[in-house]
Amino acid sequence: MSKETWTAVDRYFTDLLLPTDPILDATLQANAEAGLPSIDVAPNQGKLLNLFAQIQGAHTILEIGTLGGYSTIWLARALPADGRLITLEANPHHAEVARKNLEHAGLDHLVEIRLGDALDSLAQLDAEGHGPFDLFFIDADKQSNSEYFQWALNHSRKGSLIITDNVVRNGRVVDEASTDPSVLGVRRFAEHVAAEPRVSATALQTVGSKGYDGFAIAVVTEEI
Repeated sequence: MSKETWTAVDRYFTDLLLPTDPILDATLQANAEAGLPSIDVAPNQGKLLNLFAQIQGAHTILEIGTLGGYSTIWLARALPADGRLITLEANPHHAEVARKNLEHAGLDHLVEIRLGDALDSLAQLDAEGHGPFDLFFIDADKQSNSEYFQWALNHSRKGSLIITDNVVRNGRVVDEASTDPSVLGVRRFAEHVAAEPRVSATALQTVGSKGYDGFAIAVVTEEI
């Protein structure tokens, strides 16, 4: 199998199950024109996030890693009228592109973009008394995944969902001798999750238009 085959299969199901969406298409175009890296979730992955949020009945969502707001839009569309999504972005240019995309999508009233290093932003959210959140989407620097997960757990309720993207690293996650900081970060995160008795978790490999990767999902099983 090849990435060409994976992409064709993604396209088949996307064309069949996801109607053409001018807002999302315009978001990806704006991201490309602004020079953002092409690392957004794929459309079918975005829809999966949206379905997770719907199934969860999420009213409050925290996203760590905004980029241009493509995944943010998918998540925010699942919120009720009184819902709230906070998304954290370290890059000012990315944040500005995302802000415009969210305005164009008519979702800026539901979404707050926090600019700055994610760990600093999380400390500020903690100081302001935010949480618990119903759903977390962690998709930022992999070196800090364990710290992001712990913060999410500390600001969860029983039943909160913690989704972490890009945990397979093209299969390199199994390389015990790796010196890649992202691989080391994911391995440390996975060991952290495995040792945490208050969550039930799994991880799935994915292939598709974005290549070979995967995500982890944990549900909080006890009151924090």
